[in-house]
Amino acid sequence: MEYAIVFLPLLGSIISGFFGKRIGIYLSQILSSSLVLISGFFSLFIFYQVFNEGYYSNKLIFNWISSGNFNVNWSIYIDPLTSVMLVVVSIISSIIHFYSIGYMSHDPHKTRFMAYLSLFTFAMLTLVTADNFLQLFFGWEGVGLCSYLLIGFWYKKPSANAAAIKAFIVNRVGDFGFAIGIFLIFLFYGTVNYNEVFQQTPSIVQKEIIFLGIQFNLLTLICFMLFIGAMGKSAQILLHTWLPDAMEGPTPVSALIHAATMVTAGVFLLVRCSPLFEYSETALNIVATIGMITAFFAASVALVQNDIKKIIAYSTCSQLGYMFFAVGIGAYHVAIFHLFTHAFFKALLFLGSGCVIHAFKDEQDIRLMGGVWKKLPYSYALMIIGTLALTGFPLLSGYYSKDAIIEFAYLKGNTIGYYACAVGIITALLTAFYSWRLIFKTFHGKYNNKKENISSIHESPYMMLIPSAFLAAGAIFVGISFKEMFIGENNTDFWNNSILFLNSFHHTYPPTWLVMTTPIIVTLSIPISYYLFLINEKILKDIVAKNQSLYNFLLNKWYFDEFYNLIFVRTIKKIGLFLWKKGDINTIDRFGPDGMSRLVKNISNKVVNFQSGYLYHYAFVMLIGFSILLTYFILY
Repeated sequence: MEYAIVFLPLLGSIISGFFGKRIGIYLSQILSSSLVLISGFFSLFIFYQVFNEGYYSNKLIFNWISSGNFNVNWSIYIDPLTSVMLVVVSIISSIIHFYSIGYMSHDPHKTRFMAYLSLFTFAMLTLVTADNFLQLFFGWEGVGLCSYLLIGFWYKKPSANAAAIKAFIVNRVGDFGFAIGIFLIFLFYGTVNYNEVFQQTPSIVQKEIIFLGIQFNLLTLICFMLFIGAMGKSAQILLHTWLPDAMEGPTPVSALIHAATMVTAGVFLLVRCSPLFEYSETALNIVATIGMITAFFAASVALVQNDIKKIIAYSTCSQLGYMFFAVGIGAYHVAIFHLFTHAFFKALLFLGSGCVIHAFKDEQDIRLMGGVWKKLPYSYALMIIGTLALTGFPLLSGYYSKDAIIEFAYLKGNTIGYYACAVGIITALLTAFYSWRLIFKTFHGKYNNKKENISSIHESPYMMLIPSAFLAAGAIFVGISFKEMFIGENNTDFWNNSILFLNSFHHTYPPTWLVMTTPIIVTLSIPISYYLFLINEKILKDIVAKNQSLYNFLLNKWYFDEFYNLIFVRTIKKIGLFLWKKGDINTIDRFGPDGMSRLVKNISNKVVNFQSGYLYHYAFVMLIGFSILLTYFILY
């Protein structure tokens, strides 16, 4: 069964990619989607076994590397953490596969798209089922490759190509740090297998090494390098710039990347490495700090964005910040719980936005929408459910997981915990405002689209609505259903040894004011947003007019892209142009192939003069050649 979970999506990718047009496009779409769905059902069964029977397994596929004492297997490792990720990846991916059948119905390259989706799923499943860092790195690079292929799927669109390249390059920066972390693990542990590394860790807690001429604690350095990899994949601040641009890909791609696969890989890596991070308080503080900054930064930027998908993209970035600072305070299980619930409501928001974009004939600017909630009742309902869950409205999934992060941060009881709690509350307020801005601008007010008549706006086909409805059910129920299992008082019975808690949280209840703060904020944000974005927009226009520089600062995403363009892109481009013109053209080409070809051509032009047709010219040449040959033999 474990083999089927991992390899059925790969089989679907092969069938759709190589045989899709032979067996029929629609059949290949159904077949590849069904194989991923079967993988999802098997994942649910594994999850049930883990929960009820404490099931563990490590299925060997083959021995990958064997060199001296260094052995690396290709395995399928099942523990509680893996079982949760299997459910998230395979179930969300299968829903997105079926949604894509309707969404991509008019695209001429449907089979290629389905092949990429299934390959993406296979790479992520390989990542989460690894029992060693090398196999994890293979899956890590696999999802990076698939993201490049999917973001740039519409390769005739220049912006899509640019976004795909940007995602690939930014992730290479993070992956470089991750690779150094793996090298350090191999160098000092002599192995890359999880269990062997984690067992040796307590014995090297105090070990110091010299790195780049500076003395570091070995464990802190390893954790920091692993964290750099996680920053790239999970789009944390400084390495976040690729995520909003990734919206250039088809909407199902956005949903898959943001909800279930690529961006969750960083969170999974840190939680999997909890036996390392727990021994390095410095590394945990860095993780918490970056997570807090990312949560606030992305939420502030989302307040003023106008592209419906980019607003949700920055929302993803912000929610990942929550997960990271949950890891930073040692609440690994709460981070995974939020990852679990977030997958459902974020995928729902993306698929719902896809229905809206489909209705508006590929329009994504919320300023050019409005007044269509009666024309799109199902899409409207789906987006409302996703928004309520995202903002943490009481009794929906986000309420249980996001509020738990804020409460655990407070219960941590130290400075970093209190800061994280405060940032979490402020970010929740911003989240509520930008989320309801999206809803009111998209569905309410007057109709603002000049290209399409409102009579042409129609609801999406059932092939898109039904998969979204399953996600809506998850956004409503998974929080309350799994809270006790994941983060309840007896949660250690479920997580067992898959997560290490050296400093367990005291199971005390947070103060009432803290428990009530976020629900009150998100509830009051609804009428306030309705008034500001629909009834009296002049208030916000006046605020923007008086604070134009701040508005531009947020609209331009804190000028990160401009800064990177100035510091890195232009500098590297100038260096590249210099090396190309002075090095390649004026040196290598001039004295290399071009120079040699010119020399040969010049010689041949001179030699051809001897081809005159006169016998005495040929005799003269033969005499010169004979003289040279005779001189050579006499001298040597």
